[in-house]
Formats: sequence, structure tokens, C-alpha cells
Amino acid sequence: MQIPLMNRSRHPLPAYATPQSAGVDLHAQLDAPVELLPLQRALIPTGLFMALPVGYEAQVRPRSGLAAKHGVTVLNSPGTIDADYRGEICVILVNLSDQPFIVRDGERIAQMVIAKHERAEWQPVNTLDATERGAGGFGHTGR
Repeated sequence: MQIPLMNRSRHPLPAYATPQSAGVDLHAQLDAPVELLPLQRALIPTGLFMALPVGYEAQVRPRSGLAAKHGVTVLNSPGTIDADYRGEICVILVNLSDQPFIVRDGERIAQMVIAKHERAEWQPVNTLDATERGAGGFGHTGR
């Protein structure tokens, strides 16, 4: 699949790290480092703009290494980029650790996965078919 992408950053185009990677890394495009204090969030630009085909979305997800090593994650995970959005791709990072974290220009801050999606057509009804689970919600199957 080919996706039109404008790169106004100083960094290379997003690339898959391995032949079977699902996502590409997104890099911070910063003029100056951004300090994230504990529990602080910031909108970090990437310098990337794209035009997704209809029926697709881009999901912005945390990088596991950043989360595990530093407690820094994507706040609205996964963030969705719709096919009709043409603005800059930005990432909402949050520092969930008890230590400040510095985001530097070029740092890999998130990953992006391109995913096909369906559009629902709602059919109003008065009842739903019964299932074994029924209305069982969080924790209904035990541990």
C-alpha cells in the first residue's frame, strides 16, 4: 500500500524495523528539548503529514521500551488518525513515572500502525440475541 506522506522534519521517513513489524517509529520534531515532569503531558510534533486512503486509520501507540524503562506512554492510546485528517501528526506523551523525562529532537516517541476499518450502519432494535455471557462485564469470568 502506498500512502502520500509529507516529511517536514529533519528525520528520515518512518520505516519498519523488521520485515514483520506491524508499526513504524515516530520521531520527535523539536527545536528544543521538552521536559516532562511526573504526571505531566505534552503534545509532541513529528513533522509528518499524510493522506490515508478511505477505509484506513493510523493508530498511534506507545513504544514498549519507553514505557518500560521510563514510564512514558501515549496518553490516548491508541490515538486514531482519520483518513480525512491532513494536519501534522502529533503525539500526546505523558510521564507516569516519579522522575522527570526529557524528550529530545529525533527521539523515537511512539509507533504508528496502519489499519483497515469498517464503518458501522446502526440498526435500532428493542432486544438483542441471548449469549452464554450475557451482560457479564469486567471480571465476570473470575481471575
